[in-house]
Amino acid sequence: MIMQCSSSRFGTLDIDDDNVLTFPSGLLGFPESRRYVILDHDTEAPFKWLQSLDEPALAFVIIDPDLLLADYHIEVSGDALAEVQGSEADELSTAVILTIPSDDPGRMTANLRGPLLMHRRTRLCKQLVLSDEFPTRHPLFPVTASDSTQCLAQAQS
Repeated sequence: MIMQCSSSRFGTLDIDDDNVLTFPSGLLGFPESRRYVILDHDTEAPFKWLQSLDEPALAFVIIDPDLLLADYHIEVSGDALAEVQGSEADELSTAVILTIPSDDPGRMTANLRGPLLMHRRTRLCKQLVLSDEFPTRHPLFPVTASDSTQCLAQAQS
């Protein structure tokens, strides 16, 4: 069944029920928004939008963490698997939320500590909270020597 939803970024959208993802616990900071849909970005970039169906102004830019770090592996707890009605044999996918500074998009970061766990069959999802060994602001692009010198100069002034 097709439903219509509003988005402040994309206008009115026709969404197939089969594409609706449900986060029973919501996302950190947004517990009331539980229904989302993934929308493709306009470009050939690997970014996608996680658009809330409950709040038209709420959308996150996400990316598959495997595209950032080949060695990004997470342990999924039994409680998290139960919340998405999954098992270790199921095909689960992950995404991470990006922060893109409006004044300098080249300094975007990925939240590797709070990945999104998604079960393709049940369409149930959960935002995980991992240990401190995973940064909340992992830079997507390497910081150059001139960037770090500039940051040091700004910090000292």
